[in-house]
Amino acid sequence: VQLVESGGGLVQAGGSLRLSCAASDASGRTFSSYYMAWFRQTPAKEREFVAAIDWGGSTTYYADSVKGRFTISRDNAKDKVYLVMSSLKAEDAAVYYCAADPDPEPYSGSWSYNYWGQGTQVTVSP
Repeated sequence: VQLVESGGGLVQAGGSLRLSCAASDASGRTFSSYYMAWFRQTPAKEREFVAAIDWGGSTTYYADSVKGRFTISRDNAKDKVYLVMSSLKAEDAAVYYCAADPDPEPYSGSWSYNYWGQGTQVTVSP
């Protein structure tokens, strides 16, 4: 599956941003067969888990640092996953990556995902 993120940009602290990730799979495998997640990375840190959503979208998980501020969702009819980020802080600035895997274990580990997008930059100004 190929993943393409969009929606990154510059936002003021306290503001909101919505990231999108569009999936395409030439093998014919359906989008709903993939567990989806968002990770982020800065030059100073390893890639870290942000949020994950199960195949049907009924179960979601969040890193403690974003819980209550970020929302992950998916639209299986459109082959897309979203991340709505609110109350953004300077420490949320990073490159955000969309990830997919049929059955990641654990869902929060970057090593669990076989498919990655190219990333989209999120910059938070004071």
